[in-house]
Order: sequence, then C-alpha cells, then structure tokens
Amino acid sequence: MKLRIENIRQLSCLTAAVWFLFAALPVCPQDIAQSTLERTSHPSTRETLSLTVPKGTALQVILDNEVRVRESGQSIHGRLAQPVYAFDKIVIPAGTEVFGRITHIEDVPGGTRVLDALNADFSPARKIQVEFQELALNDGRHIPIHTSVVPDSGQVIQFLTSKTKKSGVKGPAADKAEQAKQEAKREWDHTMKQVHAPDKIHKVKRYAVAQLPVHPQYLNPGSVYFAELQEPLDFGSEPLTEEMVKAINDVPAGSVVHARLTTELSSAISQKGDPVEAVLWQPLFDKSRLILPQGSRLRGTVVQVNPARRLKHNGQLRLVFHELVLPDGMEQRVVATLESIQASKGQDVKLDSEGGAEANTPKTRYLQTGISVALAMASAHTDADAKDGDVAGNTGDRVAGGAGGFKLVGIAMGVLVHSQPFGMAMGAYGASMSIYSNFISRGRDLVFPKNTAMEVSIGQRPSAPAAGSTDSGKPNTTEN
Repeated sequence: MKLRIENIRQLSCLTAAVWFLFAALPVCPQDIAQSTLERTSHPSTRETLSLTVPKGTALQVILDNEVRVRESGQSIHGRLAQPVYAFDKIVIPAGTEVFGRITHIEDVPGGTRVLDALNADFSPARKIQVEFQELALNDGRHIPIHTSVVPDSGQVIQFLTSKTKKSGVKGPAADKAEQAKQEAKREWDHTMKQVHAPDKIHKVKRYAVAQLPVHPQYLNPGSVYFAELQEPLDFGSEPLTEEMVKAINDVPAGSVVHARLTTELSSAISQKGDPVEAVLWQPLFDKSRLILPQGSRLRGTVVQVNPARRLKHNGQLRLVFHELVLPDGMEQRVVATLESIQASKGQDVKLDSEGGAEANTPKTRYLQTGISVALAMASAHTDADAKDGDVAGNTGDRVAGGAGGFKLVGIAMGVLVHSQPFGMAMGAYGASMSIYSNFISRGRDLVFPKNTAMEVSIGQRPSAPAAGSTDSGKPNTTEN
C-alpha cells in the first residue's frame, strides 16, 4: 500500500512538471502537435522566400512623350523599360506607368553662357534634375516610391549588339548565345514602340527651332533615367520548395544573362585591371527550370582601356567577367564576354566580335566640314561687276560667310553689315572651327554609367583557374 501511494506521488509530480513546461511556452500543446504534424506531412512548404525589391535597385524609366521644360515641380510621365524581378518572379512588369516631376533646373555658368552666345546661342542647355514618385500597376494599385536618379542618365538610349564572329565553326553554344542576343534586341525594340517618337517633320521643326538664338528646352521622348530606390518595396513572399533550391545549377555554355553595371566605366578614368561588377536584374531559366536567380552577381576586370586623344582618337574599353556569385555567396569560375549593351545615341558606340566597345566618330563630320569650307569660299568670292574701292561685296556672299560662322545671327549680320572682309572673316572662322572640332580636337571618351544594362554570354566553365590568369584577376579569354 505504501509503495502504491509513493508511485502515485511520483506520477503526480511528473505530470505537474510536464504541464509547467508547456505553460512556459508561447503556444499550447495542441499547437505544438499540429505544427509537428504539418512539418511531417509538408516538409517543403515550411520555408518562405521574401519577394522584396531591395534598396538601391535601379528602375529604368523611359519618357514616353516630349516634355517642354518650364519650371521646377513640373510633372513628367514615363514607363518602365524593363521588368523588375524578385528572385524568380516578375513583381513589376515592363510598361508600368511611372509618375515623377522636375525637381531642379540648374543655372548655366557664366563662362559657358558667353561661349555659347559667341556661337549665337543665347539659350544654352541647362541640366535638369528629376525624381520619380509613384508606380501605377496594371491591376489598379498605385505604389509610392522614393528614388534618386543617377547622374548622366536621362539620355536617348540605343541597344547595341556585338558583331557576329566570322571565323571558326559555330557550335550549339554559339547559336544559343546569338539567339538570346537577338531576342534581347527585339524586346528592346518592342519597348521603344511605347514611346511617342516624333516624325520626320517634327524633328525638322525642332532642329530649326534649336538654331534660333533664343529657343525652349525639351526633354526628348525615349530618354532613359536610372532611378534607384531609396526604400525597399515589399511584394509578400512565396514558398521556397526543395525543388526550387535544387534547380539552381551550373550555367549551360552559351547562356546569355541580363545584367546591370554596379560600377561606372569610363575610358577617361578606368585603368587596366580595375574590377568590374554587374548584378543580374533578370533570372536565368532553362525552359521552366531556374538556373540563376535575380540578384546573382558577375565579377570581372577591365582588360583594355584607351582614353580619348587628340586628332579625334576616341576612347575604347574591353572587359571580361570571370566569376559568378550566387545570392547565397557560392562562387563559380566562368568565362563571360559582353554581347550587347545600352549606350547613348550621342556616343555612337560600336561593339566588336570580342565584346570590346569603342566610341565611333560619325561620318557626317565630312559633310559638315565640307559645307563650312564651301561657305567660307563663297564669302571670299569677288563680284566681277563690283566697282573699284567697293568693300561691301555681294550680299549673298556675306550671308554665306555669316551662316558658316554664326548661323542665323551671322546671316542677319551679313545682310546688315556691308563689308565683304567681315563676311570673309566669319566664313573663315566657321570653316576653321569645323575642321578643328571634327578632325583635330580630342575625341570622345566612352562612358557607361552605373546601372547600364548589358547582355553577357557565359562560355564553358573552367574546372580550374583559367590559364593565363594574373594576380590582378585578368582571365583567359578563350572562345567557346
């Protein structure tokens, strides 16, 4: 009897201890049992993936209409040139409306204003600062955003592809890369169709207005702004299944990834061996299988750089990526080259078959110089019917010299100032300035701002560090 009472006392103490432990937990025993059951029956749905667009992500906003600059606070409107991804999902589709405003119109320095005035331009272009404040999604939602526009963006952009390799036999990897490159070009052309581009007559009118001594300033349709998010955007979460984790694998040879530069490149300041980094703004899929998620990074180096020099030698850049870093920090050695890149139309950039970039001088310089020289020669023409001692010259000749030297203002002065030497001087000035600027002056440097979009072809992944690598990280550029 005493033994049975002692057993009952021990059992009661054990029961009390168990309930005391359960009471100290934030959930009840029934919840713990249910949680254990769910974890056992659904092991792949316990982990979730946050669909967050992090701070610093660049939205490429393209103006879809011409904007006449009037004042600070003026509204502007654009659309996303490219979709925004979070891991493997599109959270903001391409074409989404973006609303912003002009925040500041900078003054023109006095020296610049004087030089432009000497060239008959009394309305020199001013730098315009803008910001974007709201996204209007297709489902009717309006999302406020806080952005900072990258300097030197806001230019009309073209999408350039490298030349096709003519030597060697193409394999499946090369064909795959070529198809991906052409598909990216088609996507960009489709995006540009959303822009209300001016027709030829409108362009002629705008050009004529720009030649006037006093003229308005416009933001051109098709101008692309790189607007970096200053605060993250949250789009919920999705289950992270075991299948999704296993899907991330080695990149097949010939794959082309969509990336953006996170470091600015310039032939004026970049040095051979400088590190280059780009981030994937779009995940890489092999059909429906995820290969690389958004946010993976490419690391490389500048392997060739030539700054612009006198006699119109333009800047050149060549870069190669040699390392791929997944979001979890795992690194892979790769051999990757530039296939396509965004560039300002004003730079007139061209890519060679190895991914090197060079600022190209337009051939119109020959036409422009020829016109200036012809006008200068016309201003020096001597009228056979002119009387001795007549220094006025022919009005048409004076006008020709004025047009070559000071555009519309020069034309007016050629009509009003009855002096042939004056017209000849203006013509000679215009011809000499055209020759200097088109053939003698320093060429143009090649500049790729931060967040410039590019397509990078990934070749065979080396099993060991690439042959020919140096301490500076320069990779072997063996072709596929």
